[in-house]
Parts: sequence; C-alpha cells; structure tokens
Amino acid sequence: MAMIFAKPSMRTRVSFETGFNLLGGHAVYLGPDDIQMGKREETRDVARVLSGYNDVIMARLFAHQDILDLAKYATVPVINGLTDYNHPCQIMADALTIIEHIGQLEGTKVVYVGDGNNIVHSWLLLASIVPFHFVCACPKGFEPDQETVKKAQQTGVSKIEIIHDPKEAVRGADVVYSDVWASMGQKEEAAYRRQVFQGFQVDEELMKVAGPKAYFMHCLPAERGVEVTDGVIEAPNSIVFPQAENRMHAQNAIMLHVLGV
Repeated sequence: MAMIFAKPSMRTRVSFETGFNLLGGHAVYLGPDDIQMGKREETRDVARVLSGYNDVIMARLFAHQDILDLAKYATVPVINGLTDYNHPCQIMADALTIIEHIGQLEGTKVVYVGDGNNIVHSWLLLASIVPFHFVCACPKGFEPDQETVKKAQQTGVSKIEIIHDPKEAVRGADVVYSDVWASMGQKEEAAYRRQVFQGFQVDEELMKVAGPKAYFMHCLPAERGVEVTDGVIEAPNSIVFPQAENRMHAQNAIMLHVLGV
C-alpha cells in the first residue's frame, strides 16, 4: 500500500501502517516532500504509476478534488485518509466506538460542538445512511457546507440540526463530540477563532447539561484548555483513546473490504 501524506499525521500514519502490517501487507510512507503531488508531478500520473507498484493507495490530502482525481485515474482502490472536505475513516472509527460503548449507533443523539469542518461533513454523510439524531452546534458563519447539509436532510434518514447554542444542543446527548477550532492550514486564524468560539468549549459544565450518561469523543489531536478542558478529556466518560485505537480496527476492515478479502 502506498500512503500519500500531503498533511502529516500521527494517528493516520501509525494506524494504517501498523494495521496493514498486521494484515500481512507492507505499507510505504510517502511524505509531503516525496511526491509533491500536483506540483512536481500531476495527480493523474502519480495515480497510474503507484497503481503499477501497489495493491491499494491511501491518501491524506488538502484539496478534496485531489482524492477524486487519484480515484479516477488509479487502477487500484483509493482510500480517503482525510481531505479538507471530509474524513470518512475517522467517522467509521467513531461509529465503531459508539457501537462498542452504547450498543448501537441507530437512534442515538450525537452532538458535535465546534467548527463545521470535514468531521461534520462526514457525520452528515453517515447520517444519510444510518438513522440517528445529529446536531452540529457552531458559531454563526462557521456552519458546515450548506449543500452537504441539504443533501443529508433530504434523504430523510436522520434528524439533522445545525444550531448556534451549545447548551441547547447537548441536552439529552448520548455523545458530545469536539475537534480543534483551527485545523491544519487555518492556524493563522487561530487567535481570531478563539474569540469567535467563546462559549463553545466543552467543559465540565456543558457535560453536566448533557447528562451523566453522555460520552465525550474527540478525533484528536486536542488543544487542551481551548476547545475542551483537561478535566473532560480525563473524565471516566471520555472515550477518546478507545476511539483513537479504533481508527486502526475500522481501517483494517476498510482495507480488507476494498481488497475483496
């Protein structure tokens, strides 16, 4: 498996590399300077060359169009390890984690608090297939992509809400989910975002509103003291580390599936 990383990552690299090794395969890491896809060599050329050497390609990229182009021109399966638009492997791991701790995803209330980013888009796409209640609580101007929200709502599979009040959002939640306020490529906006996102920190008070049965999840890395407090991450109902481990197990299943095993 060729692993293309335009964005560095601990979890994505180690979970895929270790997982593929456990399955009996061999993974090749290609970092940001190894390929420079789209700069040094066109994506369509990279796709066809790597297809000749590998049985599967995984890519963690910035532009979503790049993963679409890779998939279009590759003759082997392509796994989306993250783009600016979505993060499907993460959400598969999240679903597995919820099933392990609650028993099922269907019918649960999952509340995401923070920026309407690629994680939210993947939750919306999952809510188009599996019936559950998904709420995104975000500041005005930081909502997820409107078209993705509309498509998910039009399927009629899940109850989907985009609101701007975290306290109202988390009432009766089975899961409260957070992510960094400024993703890779947005770090120059970090100070501005910290001002705008005041009131959206997942703290002990917010978890009390959610109720004693609510689990806390975070895709990591976390900025402790910013989008979530240290106490919430370390609390007994925090399942962020089983969630991180499940990246590997969920991805192993995805790799076996695309390889037809």
